[in-house]
Amino acid sequence: MKPDILIDSVSMNAMGWLRETVNFPTPQSQSDTVIVPGRNSPIRFTEALGRVSYQPRSFELTFSMLGTRAAFDQMVSEIANRFSGHLVQVICSEEPELYIVGTVEAVPTYDPLTAKGQLVLSCTDGDAYRYHVSETVVTISGSGTVALENDYMPVVPTITTTAETTLNWQVGGDTFRKTVSAGVWEFPELELLQGTNTVSISGTGTTTFRYREGCL
Repeated sequence: MKPDILIDSVSMNAMGWLRETVNFPTPQSQSDTVIVPGRNSPIRFTEALGRVSYQPRSFELTFSMLGTRAAFDQMVSEIANRFSGHLVQVICSEEPELYIVGTVEAVPTYDPLTAKGQLVLSCTDGDAYRYHVSETVVTISGSGTVALENDYMPVVPTITTTAETTLNWQVGGDTFRKTVSAGVWEFPELELLQGTNTVSISGTGTTTFRYREGCL
């Protein structure tokens, strides 16, 4: 299969572009240190909030085509009008289950000697995490225990209940208990970490957890 890039679900191959290179480097952590006189090691704030935060992700996509200058200009115009300066979702054909969000800018060049045009789409403000294309949805009817599996990115799920429901869960050494009526709820305390997160449900209705996972 020919390697492809989808931008907002639009195939670059279908638009006549041949993918040459893809550069999705891992984002760097947000690091800050303070050097204190008399100390042999600095004070590091990389995990000051209890977890590592990351800088925006930069990435670069290079495409090419063979043809006349007029055909190249037309293809570039179509891409620029559609995507340049816009916040878009980018999917690589090798990892169709993940997408990246960022604003792309177009830089075209054309070589008349070889009749080859090249287009570079670059981004400097992309989200640090790559997101799962499909949301994770877990549903339980009545009482019981649900296991919510999560990728690396912490996320707070949206909870939908159809009747009065009591939820119990534990984060570290802290235990939480919430009783809610039918509706849609979000609790910042119920932040899903990487791995299996367990929540106990007491009620007669249907409880649905919905969240989008992410990874670096």
